[in-house]
Amino acid sequence: MRLVAFDDSGTARLGVMQGETLIDLARAAPDLPRDLLGMIRIGAAAFAAAGEAARRAGADTRRPLAGTRFRLPIENAGKIVCLGLNYVDHAAEGGHAKPEYPSLFLRCGTSLVAHGEAIWRPRASTKLDYEAELVAVVGRAARHVPVDQALNYIAGYSCFNDGSIRDYQRKTSQWTIGKNFDRTGGFGPWFVTADELPPGAAGLAIESRLNGRVMQKANTSDMIFPVAETVALLSECVTLEPGDLLVMGTPAGVGYARNPPVWMKEGDTIEIAIESIGILGNPIKDEPAPPRSNR
Repeated sequence: MRLVAFDDSGTARLGVMQGETLIDLARAAPDLPRDLLGMIRIGAAAFAAAGEAARRAGADTRRPLAGTRFRLPIENAGKIVCLGLNYVDHAAEGGHAKPEYPSLFLRCGTSLVAHGEAIWRPRASTKLDYEAELVAVVGRAARHVPVDQALNYIAGYSCFNDGSIRDYQRKTSQWTIGKNFDRTGGFGPWFVTADELPPGAAGLAIESRLNGRVMQKANTSDMIFPVAETVALLSECVTLEPGDLLVMGTPAGVGYARNPPVWMKEGDTIEIAIESIGILGNPIKDEPAPPRSNR
């Protein structure tokens, strides 16, 4: 099943995709939660009810996917945990050895935008880079989970652009500030339940396209720490909770490693495409000037 978070005159809605049509669950199944996190917290029964509602949905519950204003698949994730250097070729292009333990950092919700919304090139820097990534969405609380059971804790997957401000990323040994400028990362376009994909979303082609030009091209099987191992390693340390996001790292081909470097700028369009999941697309715009004070 593919679930789309969308905007209806300022109100958040959730829909089930059927081809180029959305089934509005607020109309087709009004007793279900209006957001994906609520569905995940209920679990399999909620997804089964959504599927049944979509199968018997009438014309009054349907709307075209075209023209939809997307929202983030999950807008209130408790944790957004990101892996760095999780593809050998990307580690090598940055001068790093293959890691023995994942490089981990966090993103915050204000750094993200939905499919179709503008990513901002910040006023503080011109070095805005792209990173094509798979994101796994945690489905239930996980603590001390063995690898062979770890995928049972993942509800589904989506696409992610771990947009990075490279000069700020390198100001300290910690990457956090360069990964958390407002509206620099993309997430979407929709959520795909785990049962639609190979276990761990392995074996899927992943690429980024800047203005239609392929910049990164790899396969999710190339990850050093795949989804199951990541869940097991993280759950040694913290309790993963429903709706937490695990952002699984990027392959080689990022802008900073090119000669000359490639930075995204206003007027560009960046797309992240993952086989069997979808295409996340965002235009690039300069961050607007702050509002003037009335004082």
